[in-house]
Amino acid sequence: MELLSKGGFFMWPILLVSMAGLALILERAFTLWVRFRLDGRGLLAAVLDRVDRGDFPGALEECSRAAGHPLGRVLRAGLLKAHRSDREIEMAMEEEMLRAMPALRKRINYLATFGNIATLLGLLGTIFGLIQAFEGVSLADPAAKQEILAKGISVAMLTTAFGLIVAIPCLLAHSFLFNKSTQMIEEIEERAFAVYNKISSLHRDLESKETRLRMKAVEGGRRG
Repeated sequence: MELLSKGGFFMWPILLVSMAGLALILERAFTLWVRFRLDGRGLLAAVLDRVDRGDFPGALEECSRAAGHPLGRVLRAGLLKAHRSDREIEMAMEEEMLRAMPALRKRINYLATFGNIATLLGLLGTIFGLIQAFEGVSLADPAAKQEILAKGISVAMLTTAFGLIVAIPCLLAHSFLFNKSTQMIEEIEERAFAVYNKISSLHRDLESKETRLRMKAVEGGRRG
């Protein structure tokens, strides 16, 4: 508190920015590491096993257990369209993916803004501290000039330091959280593509069987 008082007015806005940044970092970390925690490989293996056996209700049930995670919702969207064309399945997954991305990256960009604001507030405090110092020196008597100048420079340096102390963690957290969300999005896309490929291969196998049956029926009709 003593340092905040010595740093002048701009120390308090920087403190508010630091509190907002810390709250956002904790909320996003909880969301990405706790709320959206999921064994994605296990879910994918269970869904692919069900689909491979033609048990689509069972595959949907597996996805419903992970309905709180974007991966579960994306896979479920594709499975609900499993009886439709490949294009419709792909579009359903892409649409659900577009809904999932904002939840993963929600408010992360604010951290970069907080970092920039803290830096600029520190710079502004520095400028005001120097102005205060030089104005005081110009009006003071020679005996007090050194003390006034030192006090003004102290205000300037404290606001600069505090602004950087707040800005650097905010920018680091922004980079770390953004990379984590990007990694999660890439994993969801990869696993969604695996399920899409499995359903698409079943479609091709079914079409191939139907084609062979039609050809046999035509050949039988010709022989008859």
